[in-house]
Amino acid sequence: MIPLFSTKQIKEADSFAINTIGIPGIVLMENASIEIFRRIKEKFPLQANSTIGIICGKGNNGGDGFAAARHFSNEGYKVLIIHLGSESEISGDCLANYKIIKTLSKQNKNIILKKYQSLKDLKLLNKCSVVLDAMLGSGAAGALKEPYGKIVDALNSVKAFKVAVDIPTGLDADKGYGETIFKSDLTITLGELKKGLFFGDGYISCGKVEKGDIGIGFSYFNKFPISEYLLEPEDIFNSLPQKKKNIHKYSAGKVLTIGGSADLPGAAAMTSRAALKIGAGASIVSFPKSARELIHKELDEVIVYSYEDDSKGYLCTKNVSDLEERIKWADSIALGPGLGRAEETQKAVIKILKEKKFKNIVIDADAIYAIGKFNYKKLNLKNMVLTPHHGEFSSLIGIKTSELKKDILGFGKQFVKDTKAYLVLKGAPTVIFLPGGESLINTSGNPGLAKFGTGDVLTGILAGLLAQEKDLEKSLICGVYLHSFAADLLSAEYSEFGYTATDIIEKIPSGINFIRNTFA
Repeated sequence: MIPLFSTKQIKEADSFAINTIGIPGIVLMENASIEIFRRIKEKFPLQANSTIGIICGKGNNGGDGFAAARHFSNEGYKVLIIHLGSESEISGDCLANYKIIKTLSKQNKNIILKKYQSLKDLKLLNKCSVVLDAMLGSGAAGALKEPYGKIVDALNSVKAFKVAVDIPTGLDADKGYGETIFKSDLTITLGELKKGLFFGDGYISCGKVEKGDIGIGFSYFNKFPISEYLLEPEDIFNSLPQKKKNIHKYSAGKVLTIGGSADLPGAAAMTSRAALKIGAGASIVSFPKSARELIHKELDEVIVYSYEDDSKGYLCTKNVSDLEERIKWADSIALGPGLGRAEETQKAVIKILKEKKFKNIVIDADAIYAIGKFNYKKLNLKNMVLTPHHGEFSSLIGIKTSELKKDILGFGKQFVKDTKAYLVLKGAPTVIFLPGGESLINTSGNPGLAKFGTGDVLTGILAGLLAQEKDLEKSLICGVYLHSFAADLLSAEYSEFGYTATDIIEKIPSGINFIRNTFA
């Protein structure tokens, strides 16, 4: 796993380098500027006549921009620098680099240095091949004050390769949120990786994220407690269940899917099939007897266990006792996909969760809705796995989705702290919240996952893994990544437009083979 850091920790590292090691701040700034220059040249094919546009603020982020301008100029590129504030407002090491570039601009016609006066000044950037945002950096938080908000809006409309220095202006580097954010194609984050760049608005706004080494080294960062990580493919290889040579279909993992209704039969079918494709030995789906024909024809290897529903087409509380033996039989339960939201069904869900006669359970979709209606604080959810998307999770904890967006990590961590449950918050990207306080951010997946059924497939994958591997954390890491990775393999073949949830089920074994062949 790749550790992620808070802005406070990054600042402490800078302070340590300057005050304890004795590296002058301006040296750190010079190192940062060299990294910016190098990374841009690696990622963008600059031509001899390319013009680099740089918007510089009044603090250290602006200083990185002024210093980078010098490197581009020394290489013979045209550089247009628009700076915010007068010389008297520019501070510290930023001022030193400003004065250097100011002097050079008087000697070198390829350097244009201009103080920002109005939005009209930004029209000069329309002729630039690359535009660097060096306005605020990770020290800024909260809504942007003017003129920054209007400048960011204007920059986002410029047709150039956009680069953010450290973080895009307007993004909270801890919470991954911002109302108005610079939309970068490349973010060169300095020192170490900041957590807010990889989820929420950061995931959308940062483009490709590259780490820029400023000369501190990683050893100092080892002292910090880490609670956020990025998942790596090697983590999935280490989390795959190990198949014994003497296993049989029942010792290989037994999954029961309690899902589906007359109105929504397909979800349970996909969940139960996905459990087999991820390696479970046996998969049974419970389904209303009156609608059995709707699902039975879709399944070959999965066993359909039908309960008497009196032609209602959905699960009722009396059916819970009918399922009792199957629940005891199963190594894991997938509860919720396609159950529907009838009042009797909601009561049945709560009854199953209260009786807690299962070994492991993955709760999704309509079962999460039922928990929200009942009030999750009245249930013992310890060691249960909940897999809501953002809308379902917001409803569950009683807030608006717009509020969740402002602090995804905070709300997720508080939920698992209160409940001792495991939370798989589906989204772009999906984040796994562990009861111990860690948040694991998925790094696979693409926009093609935004289709009906993909969440039901994930539920089946997780239930299938839990039936084989008793380690909850390993099962979630493996399942979340492989689900999205299968989608990545499909996207490479058919684009993000051309695959469905059923295709993901069929691609799971290829994803496993790819991981095994890479790391074995």
